[in-house]
Amino acid sequence: MKKIQFLLLFSFILISFNSFAQYGYGGYGNGYGNGYGNNYGMGMSQVEQNAMKPKEIPVEVTVGKIMEKLKPELNLDELQTIAIGNVYTDIIKSQTAIMKDEKLSQEEKSNEIKALFEVNERKVNEYLNEEQRQKYKALKEERGNNKKEKKKKKKKED
Repeated sequence: MKKIQFLLLFSFILISFNSFAQYGYGGYGNGYGNGYGNNYGMGMSQVEQNAMKPKEIPVEVTVGKIMEKLKPELNLDELQTIAIGNVYTDIIKSQTAIMKDEKLSQEEKSNEIKALFEVNERKVNEYLNEEQRQKYKALKEERGNNKKEKKKKKKKED
C-alpha cells in the first residue's frame, strides 16, 4: 500500500513540475506564448529576432567550397591551392566588411566590391600558369553567363 501511495505521490510531483516548466509559475505567462496573462510586451523577443537573421556562413566554409571547384578544374597543386585560398579568404572578409559599412551608399559599396574583385583577379592570376589562366578566365565567363541566363529566366517568369 505504501508503494502505491509513493508512486502516486511521485507521479503527481512529476506532473506538477512538468506543468511549471511549460507554463511558468504564473499560469500561461513565461513559457507558453509569452503573453497570456502578463504584460511583458507584444514585441519579438531577442531570441526570435536572432532566429530571423540569416546565419553567416564562415569564410573558411565558403573558401573551401570555392577551392573544391577550382582545384580539379585548374589542376592546382597544393601550394597554389593554399595561396589562392588565402586570397579568397582576404577578399571575402573585405567584401563582408564593405557590405556591413553603413557609412557607404549602395553605389559606393558596389564600386568598392568591383575594385576588390579586380584585385582578386590579378592576385589569383599571379599564382597560375598560362594554361590555368585561360581555364580560370573561361570558368569566370561561364559563371557570368549562367547568372545572366538565370536573370533572364526570372524576368520571363515574372
